[in-house]
Amino acid sequence: MRAVTFSADDFGLTESVNEAVERAHRDGILQAASLMVAAPAAADAVRIAHANPGLRVGLHLVVIEGPAVLPPTAIPDLVDTAGRFSSNQLGLGIKYFVRPGIRRQLEAEIRAQFAAFAATGLTLDHANAHKHMHLHPTVGAMMLRIGQDHGLPRIRIPAEPPAVMARCGSPATLGDRLLYRWTSILRHQACAAGIATNDHCFGLAWSGHMTGDRIRRLLAELPEGDNEIYFHPAARRDAVLDRLMPAYEHEAELAVLLDRELDDCKDDPLSRFVSP
Repeated sequence: MRAVTFSADDFGLTESVNEAVERAHRDGILQAASLMVAAPAAADAVRIAHANPGLRVGLHLVVIEGPAVLPPTAIPDLVDTAGRFSSNQLGLGIKYFVRPGIRRQLEAEIRAQFAAFAATGLTLDHANAHKHMHLHPTVGAMMLRIGQDHGLPRIRIPAEPPAVMARCGSPATLGDRLLYRWTSILRHQACAAGIATNDHCFGLAWSGHMTGDRIRRLLAELPEGDNEIYFHPAARRDAVLDRLMPAYEHEAELAVLLDRELDDCKDDPLSRFVSP
């Protein structure tokens, strides 16, 4: 059997993103969104989520390129004086591996983000991490362990099958293939923790560019199993999106989620694209 979840990342980043999430859920095919609990528009996102109880909301854990929940004085080795994580993925990854003091601060921050989500009163549907940082074994293990304390039922494994993407006209690079293999570590960690995962995930190779033609191509090639297709929609450009993701096609991704042809079959979104 094939199943698919259409989801959105960066819920709470800006009001433009929040508006897109609400529209895509109410009028389109969006089923789930991942909340950045310390982001500037998080309170607005929580309001929208409560007003749309059918929207499944999870934690979009931020341990890179974004704001922390805890003050800089509590986690001075993790964030700058403004309370923001670095965007240096390699540098952070090495620190998280080798420095016990930083790992203690990291655990405190992850706990604080789960606690902040719990304080919203929303049901925790899932968890994943900004820039897929939960693929880091230290971050992944902490997210799963702390998530268990909060009843975490499911995480995203960002495993995008190279063979499927090749059939969609996007041949995998060596890096793509290595990343796909690396996801088996997180899958093993989740299995050991008794937390559910998806089988496949799409949105990595085309991140920020999940346009209509690509989605139709992908749906026609969707593999058996539990699939997640994630997007970065926004209702309009704004200063934050221009600074963080200048090349992303946020509005085009919202258009896909609102596509009338997809909306007509949102109760069975694969019916007209996938052969039985």
